[in-house]
Amino acid sequence: MTRRSTATRAHGLALIAGVLALAGCSSSPSTRDAVPRAEPYSKYGNPQSYEVLGHRYEVMRDNGGYRETGIASWYGPGFHGKRASAGEEYDMHAMTAAHKTLRIPCYVEVTNLQNGKRAVVRVNDRGPFHDNRIIDLSKAAADKLGVTAKGTALVEVRHIEPGDPVSPDAAPVQLAMAPAAAIMVPGAMTRTPEAIEESRRPAPEWGRNVFMQIGAFSESINADRLRSRLASAGIERISVTRQVDGFHRVKIGPLTSVDEADGLSVRLDALGVYGRHIVVE
Repeated sequence: MTRRSTATRAHGLALIAGVLALAGCSSSPSTRDAVPRAEPYSKYGNPQSYEVLGHRYEVMRDNGGYRETGIASWYGPGFHGKRASAGEEYDMHAMTAAHKTLRIPCYVEVTNLQNGKRAVVRVNDRGPFHDNRIIDLSKAAADKLGVTAKGTALVEVRHIEPGDPVSPDAAPVQLAMAPAAAIMVPGAMTRTPEAIEESRRPAPEWGRNVFMQIGAFSESINADRLRSRLASAGIERISVTRQVDGFHRVKIGPLTSVDEADGLSVRLDALGVYGRHIVVE
């Protein structure tokens, strides 16, 4: 595709060009959220499926209800001014992002689960084509979410439509919560049940409560079969838990870092085990 499929081109020249472009750029970084508006989907950016670096991706038919937890990254000078997958120019100073499968353009609310910061961004590009990332943020969005320095962060991504309520900026998610009835937003009414439930989620902490979920099965025998297969390949810290919905979930962890999650993804690819995602419990 437009951005990541050209990643093997001369990176040095691209970086130099990006730096020169920044030197003469008159635009300035903006941390104002993107404002969702109705707009047609890109004809160019929404094929039924596409392939990059040997992986095939299926574009969603409907973005409705999309919500996912995982690792975010960001991209900047090397792609600034180049064509994005939606057919427009990529501006690293705009509140935008890239996603592998959402129909574009669209809007998502991104929450950094490690510091509580939120941003609304317009998704207009494809990527990140890294095995263990769910969204690639523009530099402006990464700055607002506090992702730029470290390069990655655990986030939740939620698709929103024009007119949908947007969550206010939040304090970092707390492990110990006040009673629900006492939780207030200054100058506002009592928080909604959804907001209260969100605030009760534990803050992600590497080495304690961040896992990679490998599969979910209605029959425990299938979950046990996958666990045995992974164990025979030398993968450790595998657990099978039965959730309230009756499904048996196979997880690995707790994971200690993004690097460990990336290394684990490589091993799972070699085993032909796909469809995994990060969970915080």
